Amino acid sequence: MSTPPFLALPACASARRLPTARGEFAVLVAEPNGTPRGSALLVPGFTGSKEDFIALLEPLAAAGYRTVAVDQRGQYETGGPADQAAYALPELGRDLLALTAAVAADAADVPLHLLGHSFGGYVVREAVLATVAAGAALPWSSLTLLSTGPGPIEPSEAARTKMLLDALAGLALETIWQVMQQMEEGSGDPAAKPAPPVAEFLHRRWLANVPQALLAMGDRLLGEPDRTAELAAVALPKLAVSGVRDYAWPVEEQARTAERLGARYLRVDGAGHSPNAERPTETAAALAEFWTSVGPA
Repeated sequence: MSTPPFLALPACASARRLPTARGEFAVLVAEPNGTPRGSALLVPGFTGSKEDFIALLEPLAAAGYRTVAVDQRGQYETGGPADQAAYALPELGRDLLALTAAVAADAADVPLHLLGHSFGGYVVREAVLATVAAGAALPWSSLTLLSTGPGPIEPSEAARTKMLLDALAGLALETIWQVMQQMEEGSGDPAAKPAPPVAEFLHRRWLANVPQALLAMGDRLLGEPDRTAELAAVALPKLAVSGVRDYAWPVEEQARTAERLGARYLRVDGAGHSPNAERPTETAAALAEFWTSVGPA
């Protein structure tokens, strides 16, 4: 779970509902001054939301990029049906294609860059490979995989996720939240607690999840196949970014995956699983540099 460092939107950003061919999605949109150098669509991970990227919005706008951070189907303020099949990875990929079309329509004639964080990396990969399989032109100018891996999550994290999925089968989200808080308090983890407004937001966001979406996404984290070879064959500039430590996929595995993809690889000093929230200034600078390098002069 990413913990945003703050919740107040910068002056360049606003919260909106974005209509698409597959329904409305809750988004945060940040606009640069003047003509954008490009646009970026930011996709969050398991238990996450658009707010995971809130600290990137202002520095990316300052660099000239229009950014759209989204709540996926079943997450926080987007919502969705109580049907686990609605959150299968191909369905989330189709949502992303619809979001891509909507974002591109709002910012025509500039490059569109795609980024997926953690589980969101599975979703962006699915959308890219589905587009290739359909024989369609790729609508993105680049792909960034942020703190994501090639296949299932690390075994100890998989065991914790399996416990969560088992709990979701019979317990209310509030009950699970209280248990998670008790486990965290008893873990001895010295990590600083979030400020009260952020802690309240994390609680509210958790309760807003659609349980069937959590079940479907968690199941993929336990069993998603490694499709690196397929993605490596796609002629799209790629960047892989990690922190210096990661509980979900070992950093060394992420680096090896970047090499297999033929992607640039960046390790953000001082960051863990969420460089976007933990080291946003450095992460935004790296993204802007990459996007500029693959976009028009």
